[in-house]
Amino acid sequence: MPKVEETRLEIDLNALAHNYHVLKSNLPANTQIMGVVKAFAYGTDSIVMGKKLVSLGATHLAVAYIEEGMRFRRRGLDIPILIFYPQLEDLPKLLEYNLTPSVYNFHFLENLNAALIEHNVIDFPIHIKINTGMNRLGFDMTDVNRLTQLLSANKHVKVEGVFSHLSAAGMPEENEFTQLQIDNFKVAVEAFKRNVNTSFIAHLCNSSGILSHPEAAFDMVRAGIALYGYGNNPEEQKNLQVVASLKTRIAQLRVIPPGSSVGYDRKFKAEKTSKIATLPLGYADGISRIYGNQKAEVLLHGKKAPIIGNVCMDTLMVDVSEIECKEGDEVLIFGKQHTALAFDKEKQSIPYELITRISQRVTRVVINKE
Repeated sequence: MPKVEETRLEIDLNALAHNYHVLKSNLPANTQIMGVVKAFAYGTDSIVMGKKLVSLGATHLAVAYIEEGMRFRRRGLDIPILIFYPQLEDLPKLLEYNLTPSVYNFHFLENLNAALIEHNVIDFPIHIKINTGMNRLGFDMTDVNRLTQLLSANKHVKVEGVFSHLSAAGMPEENEFTQLQIDNFKVAVEAFKRNVNTSFIAHLCNSSGILSHPEAAFDMVRAGIALYGYGNNPEEQKNLQVVASLKTRIAQLRVIPPGSSVGYDRKFKAEKTSKIATLPLGYADGISRIYGNQKAEVLLHGKKAPIIGNVCMDTLMVDVSEIECKEGDEVLIFGKQHTALAFDKEKQSIPYELITRISQRVTRVVINKE
């Protein structure tokens, strides 16, 4: 249940469209785009974002778990949806809702195949994940020959896609490693073409890959964080527009004398007469305690105000001693004019973490729907 209208996450669909076209312009004309909308579309609104991406031309969507994919099916979206981390206990739902699993090890493949046999399913579409150096999920390069032999004789699954994930595409100093991953992926793709079929979709690039290594676009790319307005380095960031803006209003103002403390554990003690604003959001809304004690700044009337003291569950306090303001004035936590990078001035985390943590009790407001 949303908490209060005064605290809201504004989602700008014009910014999403702008970012989509920036990414598209970096790719060969025939390269498809898979829109990654896992984790409530990076903390925004998965259904709204997914539908908009489809209208913009995305041919596939991707989520982390089967339950996320089911939400889209229930809302009438019949576009192919890739499930990055399908869970064995949810395989019946995977089949029922016609969701496409990422198959990343032999154990999952065996269980999926058993479920398909049980339900008498033929040519069920799957995407095979190859580990080219990320060492997170995926079949190792040494598994490829055995894997392709198994798949070539399997009538229950159809290899619709083969993919991998770049681990450092946004880091120029890691270009040699990125090229190694690209080369490994090419080897795997050729093995599937020889031994399984030639009609699958190959996809490797994530957001940084699209922006930094478009030569590795293959048949499709997976656009994630860049769609939401963030890159992994300044060069990637410069042409993107932030989609989500977290805003609130001053709940209370007070002036405290020197020596007075603010918040739990008295972590802030005023060295001079100070004006303090209390804002109605806290760590239960996704603003972690790591951002307290001058580690982050909000924007008020175009001026930066540091968070002081410990962040509370439902509130946080900022020092507005140098800013003319009143109760009820709007405060930008992060957004277009004050990005998640600017908010997190000590660089304690990454934009992914901050924006995906914004609680579902914060009201979502979609702007520029048309």
